[in-house]
This record gives sequence, structure tokens and C-alpha cells, in this order.
Amino acid sequence: MSLNEAFDEYQKTVDADPTQVKEARDRRDTFKAALGAEADVVEVWGSGSLRRSTHTGPLIHDVDLVVVFDRDDHPGWGEPGNNTAADSLDVLHDKITKLLGNSGTVEKLVRRADPRRHAVKCFIDLPGAPEGFTVDAMPALDDNGALLIPEKTDGDTSLWVPSNPQYLVREIAQRSADWDYFLRLVRVVKKWRKRAEVEGKVKSLVMEVLALHHLPVDTRPNALRRFFTAAATAVGNGPVTDPADVCGEIQPDLDRVGLRESLLNAADLADQACDAAANGYTDDAKKLWRDVFGSDFPAPQGKANTGPVLIVPAVTKRPIKDAPQG
Repeated sequence: MSLNEAFDEYQKTVDADPTQVKEARDRRDTFKAALGAEADVVEVWGSGSLRRSTHTGPLIHDVDLVVVFDRDDHPGWGEPGNNTAADSLDVLHDKITKLLGNSGTVEKLVRRADPRRHAVKCFIDLPGAPEGFTVDAMPALDDNGALLIPEKTDGDTSLWVPSNPQYLVREIAQRSADWDYFLRLVRVVKKWRKRAEVEGKVKSLVMEVLALHHLPVDTRPNALRRFFTAAATAVGNGPVTDPADVCGEIQPDLDRVGLRESLLNAADLADQACDAAANGYTDDAKKLWRDVFGSDFPAPQGKANTGPVLIVPAVTKRPIKDAPQG
């Protein structure tokens, strides 16, 4: 098996099951058709990783929707000093229950719908279903091409906050049009984040934005090598922020020290893997990429060349304080 074939095999473990992707899109389209027919709804569109085709597998855990309401039908929505943001979540909850709930007039699809901080989380499958996922429907208002979305805060208060998810959709689509491997490698680095030695977790959106800015057009091995190095520098230099420059830091509680060290360790291994491949040591290269990505990456078929062993420094975990999510 060549190195390219090994990357192809690894990609199969990264990508979502096509059956799940189809079901997720079908459910999303059911929501779009039902909610889009409401008189006070301007449009409904998919957002999140499924819309951007950056979802990882094998299972899809949630589907994201934006439901844009007509301001004229909801006076006061979007204005400061009232509690209409929470009201918008309740309005959307009632619509979903009426149209798609257990006694839905369009389809009996949603088992339970819970208004949360920004969206109404819709539970469809039975609890514990191994392939179950939720649909998160977020109410919104058009704001000169961007959005105002609700945010429920502590207590009974709520407010409208700016957001522009369409910006990332467009940027990802452009990068994908420019390079066939872009989306596939975004999924690869999003899966890699689960191997990072950090306190807490790394949001998938953090890795997606890092990939948007720092994943270059190159062969897959070289692109990943360069990405890990550039992303480590970026994380070390400051927080990862909303690419649309609207919402600020994506993950305020991110353990940036741990993520930077993990990216540097991956960069060191990737450098060695690329050097080994350049010198004709394919099995050594595969072993090193397996060290980067774990046991899902195909193992060498032959005996790896004995050479210097990289001693990866242990990551010193530093305590961090809880902070609001971005």
C-alpha cells in the first residue's frame, strides 16, 4: 500500500457514513419545508458542519438550521431592552411542536423539543439510539446581510447578539472550489483534535477556522505538516476568533497552551514522516503518520527502518478557569 493509498484508507474512517449523511439531509429538508411555509418565516437554511461538508464520522451527532423570521410580524424583536430573544425561542418551539411534534400536522418526527441558549434542540430518535442525532433550529432576524440571534443568559434575561454563519459557509466553499482535498483534510484535522493533550476539549469549529486560515494547497502530507506548524504559531500568538469578525473568540476556555504543544508535537512527527517518504522509507512514513493520527491510520506492511526515535516532550497541563462558550 502506497502512502497515498494509506491516506485514502484513513479518510474512510474520518468521513461520515453516507447513509447517515443522507438521513441527516432528509431530516433537515423536512424541517426546512415545514417551517419555511409559515407566514412569518422569511427563509430556512442549513448551517453548521453538514452545510459546509466538514462533518466527521462515523456518526452525525447534530444538524443545524437557521430560521429567519420576518421583523414586521414580530414587533420589538431585535431591539435592546426587552426579553423578545427568549420569546423567539418559545415561538419556534411551538411551531416545531405543532408542525413536526408527536401530533404534527406536517410529519410526526420530533419526540421532544427543548429551547436552549441559542436554539431549540429537537430530539428525534429514542434515547440511547446508537445512530441518533438531534436537530438544532435557531431563530434569527436579518441584520443587513448578517443575523441577530437570541442568547438566553443566566436567570430569566435574554438578548439579541450579532452573528454571520454565512461568511464561513462562503469561505469554506471557496477554499473547496480552489482545492479538491480541502474539505477532506479539514475533516482530518477536526478528528485529530480529539488526540490533543488539553484540559477540557477543543471545539471542532476551532480546528475548522484554523484550517481555513492555515491549511495550504499542497500534497496531503506536506499540507498537514505545514498546517500543524502554522496552526501552532497561530494558537500561541492569540485566541482563535470568528472569521467573520463578529462574535470574537470562538472558545474562551480553550487550553491554548496544551493545544499549541500538541500541534507542535504533531508537526515534529509530520516533518519526520515527510522526510522519511522523501527518502523512500514508506513504511517509516506510515508509522509516523500513525503516531500522529492513531490506530485508524493504516499500519506499515513491512519492517520500519531503525533510526532516531523522536522523544516527544510531555505536555504540561495548566489549570484553566471556566469561561462562557463562544
